[in-house]
Amino acid sequence: MVDGFHEVRFPLRLSLNVTGGPVRRTDIVNLSNGREARNRRWRDSRRAYDAGSGVRSVADLYEVLSFFEARGGGLHGFRFRDPVDGKSSAPDRAVTPFDQGIGEGDGETATFQLAKIYGDAAGEWRRVIAKPVTGTVRLAVNGVELPASALTCDTTTGLVTVDEDYIPQSGALVQAGFEFDVPVRFDAERIDLNLEAFRAGRIPTIPLIEILP
Repeated sequence: MVDGFHEVRFPLRLSLNVTGGPVRRTDIVNLSNGREARNRRWRDSRRAYDAGSGVRSVADLYEVLSFFEARGGGLHGFRFRDPVDGKSSAPDRAVTPFDQGIGEGDGETATFQLAKIYGDAAGEWRRVIAKPVTGTVRLAVNGVELPASALTCDTTTGLVTVDEDYIPQSGALVQAGFEFDVPVRFDAERIDLNLEAFRAGRIPTIPLIEILP
């Protein structure tokens, strides 16, 4: 994660009605025979949001203004709660310690990176989770949940370390469940907050872009 990150969350109530989601970049070239050549420009997807749709009152406008100034515009990153994709499980399911496979034991490794897998029978993508929510991380080894006292999670990096007595043995499956925030920054140098336009029903645009770890 780049320097200049503030470990604070964008106001949660303003996050509930945002629009946005994953963005990918693919070069598509139309060939002379009518077929296509496709090349993936980005290895990973990147989330982009418009938080303006979550603004519902003048008080909300002021809160966004204050938050924007405190971050120096796009200078400092911050946490953002994705209302659809913010935990290791599907949005309509409770988090369990068996949601995501994050590694395999070798009898020595004690630290594992949180991650979330997206995919189906045709392919998958592994997303590094760097900003888990404090107190939500659960870990299991070979199908047995470890006690909370047996692990330590760095919520600024997503690295989970198990105590020496619980280091996974060779071949043991390590799984995890968690809630997480998306590290983002403002993707604009200015935010236009026009009170009369807002009263007339025009919602301000407040673009956010994910900061990749």
